[in-house]
Amino acid sequence: MLEVRSVSKHFGGAEVVSDISLKVEQGGIFGLIGPNGAGKTTLFNLIAGTFKPSRGEILLAGNEITGEGAYRRIAHGLGRTFQIPRPFAEMTLIENMLTAAQAQSGERLFANWLNPRRVANEERANIARAMAHLEFLELARLAREPARILSGGQRKLLELGRVLMADPRIILLDEPGAGVNPALLDTIIDRVAEINRRGITFLIIEHNMDLVARLCRHVFVLSAGRMLFEGTPGAVIKNSEVIDAYLGTGSA
Repeated sequence: MLEVRSVSKHFGGAEVVSDISLKVEQGGIFGLIGPNGAGKTTLFNLIAGTFKPSRGEILLAGNEITGEGAYRRIAHGLGRTFQIPRPFAEMTLIENMLTAAQAQSGERLFANWLNPRRVANEERANIARAMAHLEFLELARLAREPARILSGGQRKLLELGRVLMADPRIILLDEPGAGVNPALLDTIIDRVAEINRRGITFLIIEHNMDLVARLCRHVFVLSAGRMLFEGTPGAVIKNSEVIDAYLGTGSA
């Protein structure tokens, strides 16, 4: 589903990501861990199209997307969330969801006048999809409320819902467990697992090793911008280099 080939990223004279290669197989849940400053978020930004690599290639489902912008990548099925969600605070949850629907006829300049029935039908269908996603994420009761009232964990669920509205094939999930209370964390874990059972692939940045162990079948470990180790969660927590660079520091 996703392949990163020898990708590096320089900012001025500093190499933040250095010669990273990884493969994410279709239908799996993969983890990306490492200490703060390891290059995890930079790698996500490179994969999502926020940054362009200084060297290397990125492929999605076998097609090179290295030079494409983020808006093109979401159209190809690559969605992402952020560690700190930023919904449109004064818009309702349903309105936030509708902003992510792709290829809407009503976004074209003259479609509302030339084909209003088609636009109206699409809007009704998108509202129904959005409500179904909110129901699945246990947010339906808040559908008509402004997003500013949501807790941090609920905002993470809403952001996941917005990504689902774009019909992704793979989702880059950035620290879904950060700042979330234990009960809501269980909900997030359950929903990610169910979305994965529907055929959507995940690559997850996460510091919570319990979440990683519960969800991921394969984990990539970054340190100082380089790939330190990769393997099953069980192999990762037993690796001496990973313990020295990350787990032994109390960062997990």
